[in-house]
Amino acid sequence: MSYLRSILVQSSGSVSLKTLPTNKISMCVIIIKQTGKHVPQEVAKTSARINPHGLGVIWLDTFEVTYHKSSEYKVLDTKRPFIAHFRYATVGAINKENTHPFRCGSNKQEWLMMNGTIRNLGNFKKSDSRVLAENLGRVPRHKWKKELEQYECRFVTINTHSRTYQVYNKELWTQRDGVWYSKDNVLEDNLVAVYGTLKKGYSNYNHYLTSSKYVGKGETKDKYPLVISGLPYLIENKGKGHNVEVDVFKVSSGVLDHLDRLEGHPTWYRRKQIEIKMKDKTLTCWIYFNIRENEKGQELHKTYTQAPNRVK
Repeated sequence: MSYLRSILVQSSGSVSLKTLPTNKISMCVIIIKQTGKHVPQEVAKTSARINPHGLGVIWLDTFEVTYHKSSEYKVLDTKRPFIAHFRYATVGAINKENTHPFRCGSNKQEWLMMNGTIRNLGNFKKSDSRVLAENLGRVPRHKWKKELEQYECRFVTINTHSRTYQVYNKELWTQRDGVWYSKDNVLEDNLVAVYGTLKKGYSNYNHYLTSSKYVGKGETKDKYPLVISGLPYLIENKGKGHNVEVDVFKVSSGVLDHLDRLEGHPTWYRRKQIEIKMKDKTLTCWIYFNIRENEKGQELHKTYTQAPNRVK
């Protein structure tokens, strides 16, 4: 048993060796920006929207620690270097005390930020990250890397005295334009047009797109056959059928991967880019065409509507 695991077991009666592996569904996001780099305000706004439960910042020019509401994301519109943490509460109350960063035990110089969830650690009052930080202070500093990297979480430790920081499990992070992000779900670079169960409020929307930015309603610039046979199928036969009504979302690469798996891309549906007419502009969006079906002898539709009692 590792040093940190033994401490966690001792400090929480609900923790056992069988339940210590981390939950792979990691929430929150940590952003590391150096001088001369820039975090787009759209990315900061998305970070706040997805993670609305608190923002903590360590400013790398002074190593001052400040706490904010997530809605105060504009504080990051600055030339100053920083490490910022937006929280999505999975364990523990929503309050300043559970907002990152956390002091590592009684050590007033060492701080911890975490992106992820450790099962059965923490309670309805105290977050798992806060408990971890408290107990990390009891582990010899030279053992922190080995102890923290046993979890599939992203961590940063900061020493405000030596003005240094260390990133853990860096292979799990994403770098964009010189800025490091602990998760890529705040980088919504892809426009997707959906016409079936992924439309806003429909059944698969609730499983796949609730955290993605809804751009609005539109329709395909060209006509395509939309067949509804239990489920809707869009056929790539441009010029036939209708200008099909769609909902448009901005999604991250991770969400796009999930949609590809849902649609069976590229063997059942195939994702291609087409033009979508919005109210005041035309956008180039990904859309999924069914390559196994055809429209012959089928009624062609302009839109798909899901009955309210089917939405879950």
